[in-house]
Amino acid sequence: MATLLIIVATTLISLAAFQSKTMIRDYALWPYAVVRRNRWFLLLSSGFLHADIGHLAMNMITLYFFGTPMEKALGANGFIALYLGSILAGGLLTVLLHRRDPTFRSIGASGGVSGVVFGFVLFQPMAPLYVFFIPIGIPALLFAVGYLLLSLYGARTRLGRIGHAAHLGGALGGVAITILLYPRVVSIFLSHFR
Repeated sequence: MATLLIIVATTLISLAAFQSKTMIRDYALWPYAVVRRNRWFLLLSSGFLHADIGHLAMNMITLYFFGTPMEKALGANGFIALYLGSILAGGLLTVLLHRRDPTFRSIGASGGVSGVVFGFVLFQPMAPLYVFFIPIGIPALLFAVGYLLLSLYGARTRLGRIGHAAHLGGALGGVAITILLYPRVVSIFLSHFR
């Protein structure tokens, strides 16, 4: 239920923002303003905004498929803590890397979604994940390693118009938060390799 509530809230806020450039301007993550003007709320508000319908759909579909099992594992409150905590972790890394750039801004739920996906990987590292149009499932752990490497490379080179720092920070935050909320997940993860 929490997963669906987050999806509905994010969709409604994003759709409203598609009609309002001032909403995007005022609530996007602007690291320079976070540090210089103490606009820390931007770490969270930016996670409910998206650039276009494709960006929104990709994040919300992914959140639906991974959020549902994570909500079952952690409960509604744990899931909300994981999701929002991962958005914050992604935002904090973005601020750290881009705090001196007055032109950098970002939006999207990718940090939160990455955290939920990486939490799932701790529970099911060998689960097959079907990425884009690849007809065979990739083990979740292999996907996670590739995702981290791409995010590291993207964050260092500013590859494309993608918030790689948010992806990376959200993923790492998601792992840490999942372990804090459910410490037994470490044993569950390791049991897949015995």
